[in-house]
Amino acid sequence: MARENIILECTDCKNRNYFTSKNKRKHPERVEWKKFCKHCKHQTAHKESK
Repeated sequence: MARENIILECTDCKNRNYFTSKNKRKHPERVEWKKFCKHCKHQTAHKESK
């Protein structure tokens, strides 16, 4: 399977908010998306965590 489950972590408060999957063959680097953090109450960058 090329797809792997990943956890996205808020860069401000370090809470793990989102669970998703990505294709490891096409995107081997760590992803970073802007998402809404319910703990910070605004949109922040979320990075892939281990």
